[in-house]
Amino acid sequence: MTVQRILTAAGLTGATTSPLGGGTYNSVFRVSAREGEFVLKMSPGDQPGLTYERHLMRTEALFCTLGSKVAPVPEVVYADDAALLATCLPGEPVFGRSDVDRPLIRRELGEAVKALHEVTGPGFGYPQLGLHETWTEAFFGMFDAVRADAERYAVKLPTADLHRHAKAFDEVRRPALVHFDLWDGNVLADTGLTGLVDGERAFWGDPVAEFVSLALFGSIEDDEDLLRGYGFEFTGSARLRLAAYQAYLYSIMLVERVPRGNTDEAMESMITGALTRALGVLA
Repeated sequence: MTVQRILTAAGLTGATTSPLGGGTYNSVFRVSAREGEFVLKMSPGDQPGLTYERHLMRTEALFCTLGSKVAPVPEVVYADDAALLATCLPGEPVFGRSDVDRPLIRRELGEAVKALHEVTGPGFGYPQLGLHETWTEAFFGMFDAVRADAERYAVKLPTADLHRHAKAFDEVRRPALVHFDLWDGNVLADTGLTGLVDGERAFWGDPVAEFVSLALFGSIEDDEDLLRGYGFEFTGSARLRLAAYQAYLYSIMLVERVPRGNTDEAMESMITGALTRALGVLA
């Protein structure tokens, strides 16, 4: 479906569009219409990707529908398998900004993430791939899929045996709504927190997994403001699971470089170093 057909299907009138930067997988547009301001995301179609990168528009629509009830998340206006039109939230990404009260925003972010994690799903895993009865089964399958993607794209990944730590994952009994991509580029703010966007990689799982992107390449335990806003205290098993989720995300970031044609060697080195450190915790 073309952009204009989507806008018509959504009931927008007098609409104009302009490209928005920052998207690494989908095409993203700002839409101005008589009815208000919106953001339109369109999938790349048959572009090569990873196993979990299927029907992401549906997943993000689900995330927005549920998340907007409890946190500053865009509301869905129109969605199908290839596109998502949602309300445009105020504020700008906090990435690279020095004009914000970061301690305040991190505390508010902790509160918002906590609210998201209180939303409970019908099972564990990526909704677009089919759900599992246990988090252990779901997450081990997610990791196996990335390893299979690595073989498909001829990427050598260092690995660790997660099965020896199965009891730590068995502790997760409730499937929480996890965004899994809340780095600073997907957090909006003005004088305070205004939005959490780009929920296409969301899944039902362990809330601890959220802390990977919230402290990308760093340690969430150094972020006292966010943890205070969330009200979270780490246990030994939670730290172990966090290392596994770090290894999972950094594995994704290494493998996806191939289908996306990313040749930044400095970034590759940074991701590899972070992956190696995470696997060291699991050794």
